[in-house]
Amino acid sequence: MPLYEHVLIARQDVSQQQVETLLDQFKGVITENGGSIEKTEYWGLKTMQYKVKKNRKGHYALLNITAPHEAVAEMERQMKLNDDIIRFMTVRVEEHEEGPSAVMQSRGRDDRRPRREDGPRGPRPSRDDDRSQSSSEEEE
Repeated sequence: MPLYEHVLIARQDVSQQQVETLLDQFKGVITENGGSIEKTEYWGLKTMQYKVKKNRKGHYALLNITAPHEAVAEMERQMKLNDDIIRFMTVRVEEHEEGPSAVMQSRGRDDRRPRREDGPRGPRPSRDDDRSQSSSEEEE
């Protein structure tokens, strides 16, 4: 049976509990049509790069699905009809990832970006240094 990874974005004004209810509804569609859900991850409320249907944020979730194409097509059809779903994407994969997804692994890491003072241009001068340079230039 084919394997799929499905990511969906729900509107920002629905609660996490409502998103989980939506996920349960879509899980039911998959199981009724002969498939199964291997893993479900709720990624949380995240800011989007640009507005989508007047929303700046969205609730992200991942489903790892093992199901025939017809089951996935029916789930996608119902998502198109649901006003709470902003966007979704289904990708067919060769195998599902074991353990947490990359999004869940990066959660809590704050070493993603180097600090400004450790940047490529060296340490950042303090405000006092800027003032002392400008006042010494004025005196000359």
